[in-house]
Amino acid sequence: MTGTAEERRREIVRAARATGSVDVTALAAGLGVAKETVRRDLRALEEHGLVRRTHGGAYPVESAGFETTLAFRATSQVPEKRRIAVAAAELLGDAETVFVDEGFTPQLIAEALPRDRPLTVVTASLPVAGALAGADHVQVLLLGGRVRAGTLATVDHWTTTMLSGFVLDLAYVGANGISREHGLTTPDPAVGEVKARAMRAARRTVFAGVHTKFGAASFCRFAEVGALEAIVTSLQLPAAEAHRYALLGPQVVRV
Repeated sequence: MTGTAEERRREIVRAARATGSVDVTALAAGLGVAKETVRRDLRALEEHGLVRRTHGGAYPVESAGFETTLAFRATSQVPEKRRIAVAAAELLGDAETVFVDEGFTPQLIAEALPRDRPLTVVTASLPVAGALAGADHVQVLLLGGRVRAGTLATVDHWTTTMLSGFVLDLAYVGANGISREHGLTTPDPAVGEVKARAMRAARRTVFAGVHTKFGAASFCRFAEVGALEAIVTSLQLPAAEAHRYALLGPQVVRV
């Protein structure tokens, strides 16, 4: 790779991380190169696990060195996330003790949970705890620990020690990536450990996430796809791909 190609690709990654996605046409104009050059750059960056290509552009892959903030997630793909959250909440069944993960989609799940029956919610997420703290019939247990600024959620041994003392009916978990080959992944090992402990404590686990999470792999694997009872995503995940995940064990719900 030439120096100019390296610089151009670094600039593409920087732009993708700053704005959440990049467009081939805009990049070509901004960088003063042909669209095919940009497409070639995006292919190379995808091979290195830095971006995922889309029709006409790309978006950044979260990694050990880059993770989007909760504030950014709250502005991205919101209608899709809200549909997914409502469908995930409908899988509650007769669960009375529930873990709700950190992240914006789990926060929406928390808001969609029923308020007319007794429910104990265990969470590492300050926004989830805040969303449910005033609800009738809902008891909230906030896991203690170090608060990560980007996600406003607790991690480290205080969090996992507290979790290991519970037996939960259901865990709602998110991930930065889910793939048939690498399972469920997240950039930060401390976060991965909280998710893994929550799944070990729970009788059932439901993963909820937007279609762009599928096929992506981050730094730390915390679970295999087969450990999930259900996957909830949107109709933007192709039916054939959903079927491939279902063959590994979980029910796949597309909304």
